[in-house]
Amino acid sequence: MSAVLRTQLRGVARRPARLLLTGLAVLVASFVVYATVLAQQITERSVLDGLSGTPEAVGLVVRQGTVTTGELAAIGKIPGVAETAGRVDTGGQVGNEYLQISADSSAGPLAITQLTSGRLPKGPDEIVVTPRTVERLGLKVGSTAKVSLRYDEDGKPLAPSTLTVVGVVTGRDDYGFQAYASLPAVSAMSGSNLLNQIDVRLAAGADAGGVRKQIETIVASGTTTVKDGERPQVAAGSDVRLEEARQKVNDVDSVFEVIALFVAIAVVAAGLVAASTFRIVFAQRMRQLALLRAVGAGRGGITWSLAFEGLLTGLATGLTGVLLALGAGHLLPRIAAAFGPDIASPGLPIMPALLTVLLAVVVTVIAVVAPAFTAGKVSPLEALRGAGVTGSRRDIGKLRWVAGVLLVIGAGLLAAFVVRNLPGRDPKNYDPSVNLLAIVASGGLAYLALIALGPVLVRPVLFILGAPIRRSGPVGRLAAGGVGGAPRRAAAVSVVVALGVTLIAGTLVGGASIRILAERESNSSSPADFEMTTNDTLIGADTVRQLQGRRELSHVAPYRRLSVKVAGNESDLDAVDVSFSAVPRLGKLDVVAGKLSSLGPGRVVISGFMSDMTGLSVGDSLTVSQGKRTVPLTVAAKLPDSAPLGAAMVLEPGDLTKLGAPASYSGLLADAAVTGEKGRTDGRKALSDAIGGRPWAIAVLADQRDEINKELTVLLAIALGLIGLTVLIAVVGVGTTTALSVVERVRESGLLRAVGLSQGALRTMLTTESALYGVIGAGLGLVLGVPYAWLAVQALGVNAPLTLPIAQLALVFAILVLLTAAAGVLPARRAAKVSPVVALGAE
Repeated sequence: MSAVLRTQLRGVARRPARLLLTGLAVLVASFVVYATVLAQQITERSVLDGLSGTPEAVGLVVRQGTVTTGELAAIGKIPGVAETAGRVDTGGQVGNEYLQISADSSAGPLAITQLTSGRLPKGPDEIVVTPRTVERLGLKVGSTAKVSLRYDEDGKPLAPSTLTVVGVVTGRDDYGFQAYASLPAVSAMSGSNLLNQIDVRLAAGADAGGVRKQIETIVASGTTTVKDGERPQVAAGSDVRLEEARQKVNDVDSVFEVIALFVAIAVVAAGLVAASTFRIVFAQRMRQLALLRAVGAGRGGITWSLAFEGLLTGLATGLTGVLLALGAGHLLPRIAAAFGPDIASPGLPIMPALLTVLLAVVVTVIAVVAPAFTAGKVSPLEALRGAGVTGSRRDIGKLRWVAGVLLVIGAGLLAAFVVRNLPGRDPKNYDPSVNLLAIVASGGLAYLALIALGPVLVRPVLFILGAPIRRSGPVGRLAAGGVGGAPRRAAAVSVVVALGVTLIAGTLVGGASIRILAERESNSSSPADFEMTTNDTLIGADTVRQLQGRRELSHVAPYRRLSVKVAGNESDLDAVDVSFSAVPRLGKLDVVAGKLSSLGPGRVVISGFMSDMTGLSVGDSLTVSQGKRTVPLTVAAKLPDSAPLGAAMVLEPGDLTKLGAPASYSGLLADAAVTGEKGRTDGRKALSDAIGGRPWAIAVLADQRDEINKELTVLLAIALGLIGLTVLIAVVGVGTTTALSVVERVRESGLLRAVGLSQGALRTMLTTESALYGVIGAGLGLVLGVPYAWLAVQALGVNAPLTLPIAQLALVFAILVLLTAAAGVLPARRAAKVSPVVALGAE
């Protein structure tokens, strides 16, 4: 064995580049794994300080209770205390908007905001605001705002306070309704001396422990308010900052846990590509292995020497991947610094680096075991036939056939179990975990079956999907024949491509289906761009006509709301008479049963929760009452959850009038006449003009829909980006396989050139072969991904419709084919440059 091993090692030393080429997929996987570790380090180091809301200068914090300005003054007199800051919030209505006012000095080491323009507030009626507050509420420097800060016992606002904006500040949070003032000013505005928290800055050289004990004594003997059964606690500022930041970083950790799942899939893909590569490499070296067998080398010796070569490949590629990732990680902060952001260096995480190299070694050794075992048991006579015979084998053996068929049966049985146990249209107390687990298991078995039966499936899939290429001419037929002539090689690469496409297709189909569901749900809660609501006064018909005449608005639809009772149920339920036809998005609502168009006199559309409460369903009769007035109704349709505007039911206007609803309106829905931010700004101004000085509120419902859509888009983009790691590994595998097959088929290329095939045609043929790997893999991936995505969406029990984003799926198919074709360009160019005479003389 030692002699065989020395022979193999001398071969590796002569061709070190082949070592890296063989394990290129593992190199990429090692880079991705360690780069992920470094990305997490950079993220945590960069944002840790910014995530804490407590200033760095704070030495002690009195919190988890309510203290008073009296305790604040007493704490400030303790020897060793350099400065104190009381934290408290108040707020009130500015017209129809809410303004939150917090106590902060906006200057000094204990400030949580920084002044960017204007000046700091000095008087009791002066405030500073955040940039988004300037935009949203129009509170520019120098302007005044009448804020209703206090209310009487009946909840009615007292005379508003006039506050002057004197500056603009930036802070950690800016939601568009933040203002800041001095502590005395905020206390005067709230009419209370209570505080939520006290920050304490210690003097240089102060005894922190002694100061803490004195503060605890003051808190214990003071007039503090007990919160959640505990008096206020005194904590170290460093502990509070770490706790606040750690809470946020835990969210970052959760994100990286999800990323780790996709990285693991990429590592599995790298292992599959590595196994395929080793199989091709060992097939190319059959003559060398045969000679070793002929001179007395045993099967075990050859197998172990090849396995050791795989170990060296893993070690070399793992180290290279880690070093490349480390270089990129330390280069990133320098590049980012040129554009402004201050990004921390990731340092040098030694243990993760060692574990990454170990992972590369383990993956490579596992990948090399089967090819090495196969190569070791080949007889010298069979090996001397050359790589072309072995590489073009089309059979997979009886054992592999049996294993593949059993895996298909197992996947089918689990899928059938899920289909049989799918929830109905409106499930109650449904737990999707069992079905989802069965789907994951079924998908895993299906993919293993694809690996086992892949060589058998290559030719049928190629026959169907490769027909256009075969019909394109002689070069296309040669390319299809080259792929179909080596089905094992084609399958080994195509199944990795199929894994990436399966995940992408599943994500696109699932995301599109969930997006449609989210749109339907938002159509109920946010059916228009704007909603105008009132408190005590109602909206008159004149105001409605005025708004319907404004060119900035469209689909202006007033509605009335009335609290009613249903016979047999004591709970008060809200009924509205909003028109489904007047508001376009309401016409797109999801319906459990019945039709929205059936709503009319004597008929009602009920919500899902009303159906649960009353047991009513479509076609049932009910009696609705308000005081002594009653109206008999029939259920025309049932909605999944709540009815529009959070109501329990929707009635025809005439029926709501019979129940005593006034002629004026409780609220009004409207759309912006023009899409985009300007259209919303103009539409909102038109509504504000109609309100005048009345205490009515305007909600921009379109912002809520945009937020939901934005979150879904971001989640899908992140998921697709992570799945892209698997696709990257697959593309690397295609490039490696093409490069190795070029070496394996030098004589074939020379023969084709000798019979008249041009260099350009040879390049096109080999590039087309690479593209066909993508065609086969993408086709198989779509066949797996779409059905399992449908199963997963149905198993969630959320009534999401199956939505096929045909254009996106076609784009994925095209991109994968182009990427795999691009991976074969360089090997094809190399093959075309070889002289026919030299190629025909090669072994």
